[in-house]
Amino acid sequence: MKLKRWLAASAVVLATAAVAGTPATASHPVDPAQQSLRTLGLRHDLYIGTAVDMAALADTADPLYRATVSKEFSTVTAENVMKWESLEPTRGTYNWGPADELIAFAKRNNQRVRGHVLVWQNQLPAWLTTGVNDGTISTTELRDILRNHIATVVKHFKGKIWQWDVVNEAVSDPWDTPSTLHYKGFWAEHLGPGYIADAFRWARAADPNALLFYNDYNIEAFGSGNPADDKTQFVFDMAKALLRDRVPIDGIGSQGHLGTQYGNYDTLQVAAALKRFAGLGLATAFTEVDVRSQMTAGVLAGDSNEINPRLQASAGNYSVLLRACLADRHCLSFTVWGFTDKHSWVPTWFTDPPEGLATIYDENYQPKRAYQEMKADLIYSGPPYVLPRVPQKPRR
Repeated sequence: MKLKRWLAASAVVLATAAVAGTPATASHPVDPAQQSLRTLGLRHDLYIGTAVDMAALADTADPLYRATVSKEFSTVTAENVMKWESLEPTRGTYNWGPADELIAFAKRNNQRVRGHVLVWQNQLPAWLTTGVNDGTISTTELRDILRNHIATVVKHFKGKIWQWDVVNEAVSDPWDTPSTLHYKGFWAEHLGPGYIADAFRWARAADPNALLFYNDYNIEAFGSGNPADDKTQFVFDMAKALLRDRVPIDGIGSQGHLGTQYGNYDTLQVAAALKRFAGLGLATAFTEVDVRSQMTAGVLAGDSNEINPRLQASAGNYSVLLRACLADRHCLSFTVWGFTDKHSWVPTWFTDPPEGLATIYDENYQPKRAYQEMKADLIYSGPPYVLPRVPQKPRR
């Protein structure tokens, strides 16, 4: 059986079919398994979100994409259209249209918006990187350009963005050169690490009410505790220093890009990390969650012996992150980075070896085991569906 057909068939078995019924009453309460992720999340004041591909959202031939975004999620993130190369492809000329459409869509569907991203070393416009490389943009001018970009973008969306990813992926990885963790990328190379504090201050000046986040990957749990090789510790120390210097940072976004081929973490490890960040007075959020798997020959051929363990491992990893978030009142939102394999970034990015199966719906918009486990976590994390045990007395 081919992969797509096998996944669709198995997902139908796993999914709880939506049925039209009479309104809920005391004698016929709503079955929580029939409720959406957004509805179940709001029981906990937790916003369940997704990254949105604006081309897919606008595709009239694919109405299930738009319908699922509006039904299942209470917050949305622009996958690409708020990044610098998309907003300002030509210097001084901004293309607000696609991002404004997402804002309008969210407003119509009573959804909050995460802004992604103000400062990142990737997906920069060619005019900016070329100008710096050929010397036509000086360091002084570059700093002014960054300040102007942040002010312009944040003011344009002022009052419409709940959380901004102000700075994204500023810290290296242990496998980089040098292996000692450090501030990496275009902005650190040209402006030094002080740009991080500047970016938060400029964003706050432009919008006093948006929550301002630092966002990064591989910071789901602490490791050695040595900031030389423990990225979570490095980011923790950075956040602590920013707060000491009265920089207006409000939260830490943990992306949550995981893979089933790795050991990953247990719920207690992730919850402990969230608790430590909360101890600094910071909010937390999972901002880009997906769990990819290697697409072996057996997976591609539809071998259930290879597919089933990957689907189960994926569900387990989604569940670990969501349970940890539910355990900490400072964790405000849980965003998946795309919800269907039909529009996932993973297969185009991870090609050697090929990877996929990263989202909570298959390519036919059938919910996978990961979706069901997320739903179960939201249902059974406390009252009214989990109540104190009823003691049993010996029968006489």
